[in-house]
Amino acid sequence: MIDFRYHLVSIVAIFLALALGIVLGSTTLSNSVSETLREQANSAADSAQQAREEQRKLNEKVQGEEQFAGVLAPQIVENRLKGQSVVLIETPGSGDDSIERVGELVKNAGAAVTGRVTVQKKLLNDDQRTAVDDLAVRLKAEGVEFPSDAGTYDKAGAVLASALVTRDPAEAGREDAATGAVLGAFTEAGYVTTTGEPGRRATLAVVVAPSTLYAYEGGDEDNEALISLASALDAAGSGTVVGGPPTAAGDGGLIAALRDSDAAEAVSTVDIVDTASGQVVAILALQKELSGESGQYGTGAGASGYLPSPAPTAGKSG
Repeated sequence: MIDFRYHLVSIVAIFLALALGIVLGSTTLSNSVSETLREQANSAADSAQQAREEQRKLNEKVQGEEQFAGVLAPQIVENRLKGQSVVLIETPGSGDDSIERVGELVKNAGAAVTGRVTVQKKLLNDDQRTAVDDLAVRLKAEGVEFPSDAGTYDKAGAVLASALVTRDPAEAGREDAATGAVLGAFTEAGYVTTTGEPGRRATLAVVVAPSTLYAYEGGDEDNEALISLASALDAAGSGTVVGGPPTAAGDGGLIAALRDSDAAEAVSTVDIVDTASGQVVAILALQKELSGESGQYGTGAGASGYLPSPAPTAGKSG
């Protein structure tokens, strides 16, 4: 007969065997999991290193292309705007570097820069609407028409445009009492500042969009006000291009708002004007405007291509 001691020893042996199996099994499993994790970590590290290497090569390629465009830009744009003149418009929040470089390329393209107009934030403030409207009505020159449904900034844009650009070759490069009065009044009111002689009316205009979005309440209305100015410049002159960095083509940006508006049919946009190649595209867009063609260029939403296609022939404008 099997006695109690035998049962006790058997039960103890069973539990010892079970415990040993658990220990051995967990150790084997732990080693297996650790090995798998090490393999995954090594693979992730290799992938990250490969991605960094690819990013480095891509950055070098982009920098090379930008250097190429920057060095050859003066030759690429030579004589494309011969005999024309351009006024530069700087909006609140736009970068100064882009407008400077575009201005230099305008000169390389054979055109004169009449001057620069910097739109001040005050012009866009809600509490200034009545004053801006009254000023536009008071300064409205003969030949300037306000549509029956014109808003405050439609009127202000039309009045400013009449002082800055013209389609008439006989008026281009000439400042008169009317243009001086408009720019003087808007400057005195703190709505704009000027450098150069923007009152010597240009044939073309470049508006540089804000590099930072108008994310505050009323930002969309500020974009609409600047679109009204760009549209008025295009209507009064031989063409207008609105240029900006890629952020300007994102949600809430001026270029994005313009591309979604009726103004896109007449006003060209370039959403890469912070790059050397994008500044060349801005000159090509101005040349297209001279032939009555508008387009949306760059890499952002709504762009039809990086640059006009086909590109206008060099040296045939003016």
